[in-house]
Amino acid sequence: MDGDRPLPLAHKDTAGVGLYLQGIRRVFSGQAVIDGLDLRIRPGEFLALLGPSGCGKSTLLRLIAGLDQPDAGRIVDSDPSRLSYVFQDASLMPWRTVLGNVLLPLELTDGMGEDAVVTAMQLLETVGLADAADRYPNELSGGMKMRVSLARALITRPRLLLLDEPFAALDEFTRQHLDEHLQQLWLDRRMTVIFVTHSITEAVFLADRVVVLSPKGGWVAADEPIPLPRPRAQGSRTSAEFIGLIQRLSNALNGGAPAV
Repeated sequence: MDGDRPLPLAHKDTAGVGLYLQGIRRVFSGQAVIDGLDLRIRPGEFLALLGPSGCGKSTLLRLIAGLDQPDAGRIVDSDPSRLSYVFQDASLMPWRTVLGNVLLPLELTDGMGEDAVVTAMQLLETVGLADAADRYPNELSGGMKMRVSLARALITRPRLLLLDEPFAALDEFTRQHLDEHLQQLWLDRRMTVIFVTHSITEAVFLADRVVVLSPKGGWVAADEPIPLPRPRAQGSRTSAEFIGLIQRLSNALNGGAPAV
């Protein structure tokens, strides 16, 4: 790959940023979790990361977010200042209302303008929680908490959204419902999204492209475009093309040759 080529600027129809990871290596206790990884992510792309536990998916997100540093290689981001991170645990402040939790990032960054509450309420309406603005986290279901977490992550209008298995602990019905919410939020905002998941079905439903990391060494074992039309609905999951993509990615995860 041409590592010296400048990243493309965000297109006029996307708020997302471009990323280029070159020769990334991260070592823990003498073991390389990620070793020589190269990856280019286009502005406004929805990228899903698949791979077995311990393959470096979460480590990669932390490196991109600047929460950790690589032992070798570089990460080029065309705008590192506008980033939000959603973890598997919603991590809401129990003493703050739903609205208060969504507003928290603005309070921490001195971004509380006159329209902050209006913006937060619009986000809560978008994720279907406008009626829950005055409730507290202990009054919410797991799925509702994750929707609050999404709204909180979007309040700063990030150009890059990192999600580390945010729906993994939820039941399948709630998970599919939140997948649809997330897809619509992305379609509306066109930020760049990097989404870590263990679910092949979820990755195919959400992503423009799915990258499979190898079990050991954290290099790219497969890089699969997802050419399914958008918006994707539940019926998309039963199409022959959808099932074929799942088979290809399953083979890649299991170390086999791609299906033909």
